[in-house]
Amino acid sequence: MTTSKHIELLQEMSIFVSVVNTGSFSKSARQLGISPSSVSRAIKLLEQQLGVCLLQRTTRSLRLSETGRAVYEHCTQLEQAAKDVISLCESYHQTAQGTVKIAAPKAVAHSLIHPNVMTFLGEFPNIDVHLVLDDNALDLIRDEIDILFKITNEPPQGLIGRSVMIIEHIVAASPKYLATHSIPTHPKELVQHSCIALGETDADAKWRFRKGTQKLTTPVNGRYKANHTRVRLDAALQGLGITSLPVFVAKDALASGELIQVLPEWQFETHYSGELWMLYPATRHIPAKVSIFADFIVQRLTRGC
Repeated sequence: MTTSKHIELLQEMSIFVSVVNTGSFSKSARQLGISPSSVSRAIKLLEQQLGVCLLQRTTRSLRLSETGRAVYEHCTQLEQAAKDVISLCESYHQTAQGTVKIAAPKAVAHSLIHPNVMTFLGEFPNIDVHLVLDDNALDLIRDEIDILFKITNEPPQGLIGRSVMIIEHIVAASPKYLATHSIPTHPKELVQHSCIALGETDADAKWRFRKGTQKLTTPVNGRYKANHTRVRLDAALQGLGITSLPVFVAKDALASGELIQVLPEWQFETHYSGELWMLYPATRHIPAKVSIFADFIVQRLTRGC
C-alpha cells in the first residue's frame, strides 16, 4: 500500500475507532454527525483496502476480529496523536503573549509590515507589536530585536530566518511629467531630466542600471531629494520628475495609470534591492509570540496581502 493510500484512509481509521468505542454503527454515526450508511461504507472501504476482516457482525453486536484488535490499537494511537497535535497548537496560541519587537527598513515597514499589523493584533489579542522603522543596520541582541527584516542576498552568520520575497526597484514618472518632457529611451538620457533621488550620499545621484550582461552608471540631478519612498512617490505623482521606487510602493500607482514605468527594459540596481529576509537569533527555543508573528507575516506577504 502506498503512502498516499495511508493518508487517504485516515478518516476511515478514525471512524473505525469510533465504531469500536461506541459498540455500534448508529451510535458512532450520532457521535460523528454522519449517517449510519456513511459509517458502514467507511468500515467496508477500510476492510477492502487493508484486505482483512476487522469486525465480526451479528444482528445484535459487533466484535473485533483478532486482526481488528491489533488494527484498533494502532488506530487509537493515530487518533491520540492527532488530538495531541491539536491540543499542542491550541496551548501554543493560548500561551503566546507579550510584545514582539520588529525592525525593518522604512519602506518595508511602512508598506509591507504596518498594513498587516491591525489584522495580527485582532487575531492575537495577547501579543503586542513594537515596530521600529530604521534603514540602519541594527543589532538584534544589543537593540533587543525579536525579528529583523533585512534586504540582503547574504544573510549574516549567526542568525536564522527565511527569505520572504524579492525586492525590485523601477524608475517611473507621472504622465503629466512625461507629456512635457521627452521620454528617455536610454539611461544616459536621464541627465537631461529632473530626477528625484534618495539623497543620503553622493552615490545616490549616480543611478545604476543593468540589462543582461550590460551594466552602466549615469549621473542624475534634480531640485528635490528625499530619503523616503512615499515622499518620492508623492513628488513623482505631482509631476516633479522621474524617481526610483520599490515595486511594492509603486504598484498601485502603476496599475491606476498615475505612474508610468520608464526604461522598463533596464533593471534599476540599488543596495535596497534583493532578497527580503526575516531574521532572528539562532537559538534552540524561539518564543511562541515570535514564531506566531513570523508565520503570520510570511503568509500575508506571500499571499500579497
